[in-house]
Formats: sequence, structure tokens, C-alpha cells
Amino acid sequence: MRKLVLFLHASLDGFVEGPNGAMDIGWISYDGDLEKYAKEILSTADTVIWGRGTYQLMHGYWPSVPSNPSASQHERNHAEWIDKTAKIVFSTTLDKVEWNNSRLVKEDVEEEIKNLKQQPGKDMVILGSPRIAHHLMQLNLIDEYKITVSPVLIGSGLPLFQGLKEKVNLKLIENKTFDSGAIGLVYQSVR
Repeated sequence: MRKLVLFLHASLDGFVEGPNGAMDIGWISYDGDLEKYAKEILSTADTVIWGRGTYQLMHGYWPSVPSNPSASQHERNHAEWIDKTAKIVFSTTLDKVEWNNSRLVKEDVEEEIKNLKQQPGKDMVILGSPRIAHHLMQLNLIDEYKITVSPVLIGSGLPLFQGLKEKVNLKLIENKTFDSGAIGLVYQSVR
């Protein structure tokens, strides 16, 4: 059975976005080590799960990377990966999604995720999309939490965890410290 993996960057005080919204992420300790770590995580997935906002941000940026002469090799590689990867977008407000290998799901998120888990393939990764992640956490559908914690306190913004109504037991299965002071944590849901 495929796993649903949450991959997010967080501040030490537990925020995934700064006070100015989704683009307020300049505090993330993103460097060559974190690029390599992210590539390892994404190599285990063949499907990306997004909400509307993250889909629109990503679609507005990544398709233009291959033709951007100032894009790094890492960015070009990621753009190629993301273009060929299946993208499931959960939104009640979008009418369509136009990116290669994208599919829009407008209702019954829980049933859709359960069905996707039963299909053959690699893991599915919630890449960004903290709001859909909050909803999937509430439904207890996330199998692994892969969180990088940056050594910074930002004071306010969107919390990593929000709206949980029940305790979720987790088991630490991996941790890694980066030269930047960031920490990569991998927790498995214990059901």
C-alpha cells in the first residue's frame, strides 16, 4: 500500500508560512544540503498532493524554469521531475487544472486519498499545501511526517499543526542535522 507523506519546512516555533502568507518563506534554511535531502524524499514519490493555492503558485513558477537561463541545475531537475509527476489538486473553487499530469478533485477528499493509497506506485507527497495537510491530519490519513525545522523563530504565521481534534501518536524513524543548523525529522503515524 502506498503511503501519504507530508513534506514541509517549519520554523523552530512551529510555523510553515510567515505572517505575510504563502510567499513568506525566506526564513527557510534552504541550501545545498537541504536540496539534496528534498531530492531524496521526492525520489520515493510519484504523486504530489496539493490544495488550490499551492497548485496555483507552483503552476505559476515551475513550467517557466526550463526556459529560464538563470535557473540552477537543481531547479531544472526539479522542474522536470514535477512536470512528469502526477499532480492531484484538491479544490472546491477551481474549475479545471491545466498542468501536465494534473487532475482536479472537487469533493470527498477522504475517499479519494483512500483509493489512491490502494493503487500501485510510489508514495504520494503533500508538497507544501499546509491547509490541505491540516485537513488530512484531521482525517488521520497522513502516514509519515517529513519536516525540516529551520533554526529561526518567526513569531507568527500559519502553524504546522492546526485543528487536530484527537491525539495522533507518532514514532521517530529518522533525524538528520544539517550544517545550516536545520534538522530533518521523519515521524511515522502509529495506528
